[in-house]
Amino acid sequence: MDYKSSLIQDGNPMENLEKQLICPICLEMFTKPVVILPCQHNLCRKCANDIFQAANPYWTSRGSSVSMSGGRFRCPTCRHEVIMDRHGVYGLQRNLLVENIIDIYKQECSSRPLQKGSHPMCKEHEDEKINIYCLTCEVPTCSMCKVFGIHKACEVAPLQSVFQGQKTELNNCISMLVAGNDRVQTIITQLEDSRRVTKENSHQVKEELSQKFDTLYAILDEKKSELLQRITQEQEEKLSFIEALIQQYQEQLDKSTKLVETAIQSLDEPGGATFLLTAKQLIKSIVEASKGCQLGKTEQGFENMDCFTLDLEHIADALRAIDFGTGKGGGDATKKERADPTLLTVALV
Repeated sequence: MDYKSSLIQDGNPMENLEKQLICPICLEMFTKPVVILPCQHNLCRKCANDIFQAANPYWTSRGSSVSMSGGRFRCPTCRHEVIMDRHGVYGLQRNLLVENIIDIYKQECSSRPLQKGSHPMCKEHEDEKINIYCLTCEVPTCSMCKVFGIHKACEVAPLQSVFQGQKTELNNCISMLVAGNDRVQTIITQLEDSRRVTKENSHQVKEELSQKFDTLYAILDEKKSELLQRITQEQEEKLSFIEALIQQYQEQLDKSTKLVETAIQSLDEPGGATFLLTAKQLIKSIVEASKGCQLGKTEQGFENMDCFTLDLEHIADALRAIDFGTGKGGGDATKKERADPTLLTVALV
């Protein structure tokens, strides 16, 4: 902390210095001993012990025969987590520099003359200082108001005793509030951890789900290729048989066409002797060709591919039924999965 720059900015150095020496717990000037936290902020040892005890209610106090591993609490100034050893607050180092500054400040204040008006004065009796506390009306007042004024019938008490009591009560309330803030911070930390773990678990199950579906895709692609190959093989065999028949019938047609041309040429022969030399054999060949084709034929329904019909409705129903669950005790399993995402699994029905 830059004390020098702070003092220059303020017109009253002593007043500014006093602000730097205020404990954030009791809101009073530090009382000895002053302990320094790892984050370099200071606390009265008593105040530090109060918030430490509030944050660690089961911690064994100093001097007990039971050995404890320590505890933790958060700095009320910066919320930095302070981890203690088995000595607790008594294991913290004293800030002797701050203690010396407090001593010098108190000596300086005691040597300075009391400024007029530094003590609150009664509004009803301007020359009377406020020195008592009216318990009935719950307001500070002066002795004259008790003797002659509006608080004559009221019950009063010394101002200092009420001051100490309310100061102690306020200090306890502050400690309680600081402890409550520490518990809230602990819950926030736990929720942040839960948020992080939820994200990590969600990413993990997404990766697992993607891998399982990728495996399904690979199986389907492999089976698709296998079935297509079988259809292609059957197609090639049938087409090869048909092509062979077409070729055979084409060859027979070519022979018949040539035979017809030869017969027509013979009919144009004018000489009887020449005609008779070839006519008998030609007639025999035509008769044999006219008896019909002895080549093979395709059976009825040869072109059909009905044997490759595929019914996948039951498999489609199974794929549609894919859902999250363990497969045992469906309802209870779903509730457990919602409570703990790490229980989420993928089941193929």
